[in-house]
Amino acid sequence: MARKTGSHSDITGPRVRAAALKLFAAHGFAAVSMRQIAAEVGVQAGALYLYTPDKQSLLFDLLRDHMQDVLDGWAAVEKPEGPVMQLEAFTRFHIRFHLERPEQVFISYMELRNLEPDNFKALEEMRREYENALEAILIAGQDEGLFDVDDTKLTTLALISMLNGVTSWYKPDGRLTLGRVEAIYSDMAGKAVRMPRWKERKMRKATQEEPAE
Repeated sequence: MARKTGSHSDITGPRVRAAALKLFAAHGFAAVSMRQIAAEVGVQAGALYLYTPDKQSLLFDLLRDHMQDVLDGWAAVEKPEGPVMQLEAFTRFHIRFHLERPEQVFISYMELRNLEPDNFKALEEMRREYENALEAILIAGQDEGLFDVDDTKLTTLALISMLNGVTSWYKPDGRLTLGRVEAIYSDMAGKAVRMPRWKERKMRKATQEEPAE
């Protein structure tokens, strides 16, 4: 098939997606046209359709690829023993992974509303898979008597929201190193779910006072 005017052999799908990501993050999905994306890449608008059917597909591809990278990244993390250490591992992974991808994080939350229903459903399923990984850690901690959480699903969403906030303010040349930020947030996450000592002592006392069968 003849190559369209303005398209070159070195213009690939990844370059188109990179341009779309930059523009969506800067101006919002609704405000960006295919013509603007083409101009950012340096081709005529018609050349974009060699790589994507439309703007909606482009947005979905960006969000889906980001969530798949998140899932693959967490799957590759060596999991320590026990829910306490696993919660710390999750916290550190989430912060470090997302700080390296601020534009992806931004559009992943701000542009979900612009997905068509089927695409939205697919993204929600991927997000739920990641949330379930954290919730499983909280449930394990509950079962072992280490965590005290009223609602594991709500707490999961609250923790992820807290961790996402780092991307809005962290600066590599700021007062705190990335390692220090990870340590502080890991400590906050642990304190948010850890069983209070008074409650732990009360439960232990109640168990000791139970009559023998």
